[in-house]
Amino acid sequence: MTVRAILDTKGHKVESVEPQTTLAEAAKLLADRKIGAVLVMSGTRMEGILSERDIVRSLGERGATVLTEPVSGVMTRRVVSCKPADTVASIMEMMTNGKFRHLPVIDGGLVVGLISIGDVVKWRVQEYETEQEALRQYIKTA
Repeated sequence: MTVRAILDTKGHKVESVEPQTTLAEAAKLLADRKIGAVLVMSGTRMEGILSERDIVRSLGERGATVLTEPVSGVMTRRVVSCKPADTVASIMEMMTNGKFRHLPVIDGGLVVGLISIGDVVKWRVQEYETEQEALRQYIKTA
């Protein structure tokens, strides 16, 4: 199965903020949308990604005053991404090895989606359930 299949089920909407957005504003967006990360975008150009971990790490290191700073000072700049044609197995390996939970999907230089580890787990569980049901039906007819 591919990343495209997950996006076709989940949708292609990506939450983003601009680099000058304050950390407090970005944290509120994460809380309001009940999501764990947002892309930091300048127009269609991805500048970085801001995750809950980035926020917690910066609060721990610099205290609450960091909330008034722009996300550009806190975000992860070196963003690992994938393509729609990548397999679910390959992105699971990327996420596990890289110890991150969100993966932007890039197609033709443009961001076309964002996959979370939760999306991958949900997809895999549905895949296993479908396989189990097919096996049950096969056994009934054999």
